[in-house]
Amino acid sequence: MHHEHHLKSSDTIRDIVIGMSDGLTVPFALAAGLSGAVNSSHIVVTAGIAEIVAGSIAMGLGGFLAGRTEADHYAAELKREYDEVERVPEEEKQEVMEVFADFGLSVALQQQVADEMAKDKHKWVDFMMRYELGLEEPLANRATQSAVTIGASYVVGGIIPLSPYFFTASSQMALYYSCGITMICLFIFGYFKSKVTGQPAFSGAIKVLFIGALAAAAAFIMAKLINGGF
Repeated sequence: MHHEHHLKSSDTIRDIVIGMSDGLTVPFALAAGLSGAVNSSHIVVTAGIAEIVAGSIAMGLGGFLAGRTEADHYAAELKREYDEVERVPEEEKQEVMEVFADFGLSVALQQQVADEMAKDKHKWVDFMMRYELGLEEPLANRATQSAVTIGASYVVGGIIPLSPYFFTASSQMALYYSCGITMICLFIFGYFKSKVTGQPAFSGAIKVLFIGALAAAAAFIMAKLINGGF
C-alpha cells in the first residue's frame, strides 16, 4: 500500500522556528555584546533575562496579532463570498468554470460542475474560498496558540546562550562557553528545521549557524569599539 508523507501542523512548526531562531540569536548577540563591554556575568544575566522576557512578549504578541488578522481577513472574505453567491450567482458560476478551465476540463463539463456545485451554497462558498482566493479557514484559537508557541520557543531558545553566565562570574569566560553551546544548538536547530521543511539539512544548518555567529560577532565588535577595546 502506498503511503504519502506530508508535513502536518505546519503553522505550529513555523511558530516554533520563528521563536527558536530569534530566541537563540538575539539574546546570544546581546550577551556577546555586553561581554565585550563589561566583565560581570551578573550584568549580562540581568540584561539577558530582561531581554528574554520583553522579547518573548513582543514576539508572542506579534504572533497573536498576525493570527487575529488572518482570522478577520478570512471572516470578511467569507461574508463577501456568501453575499456574492446570493446577488450574482451566474458570475460566481463563471468563476467556478474558470477554475476548472485551468485544469483542462471541457466547457460542457465546466458548466455541469458549476451547476452541480451551486446546489449546495456552503460547499460552493467553501470551494471559492479555497480555489479562487486561496484561503483556508484558520483553526479555532489559532492566534492564542501562535502567541504561546512563539513566546515559549523564544524563552527556550534565549536561555541556551545565557545559561553559562549563571555559573561563571567572568563574562569573558562565560562568553566562550556560550559560543560553544550556542553554536552547537544553532547547528542542530538549523539541521532539524531544514529536515522538517524538506530543505538540504547540512546547508540549512550552516546558514542558521552563520547568521547566529555573525549577529554575535557584530554585537561584540561594536561593544568593543564603543568602549575603546580595540
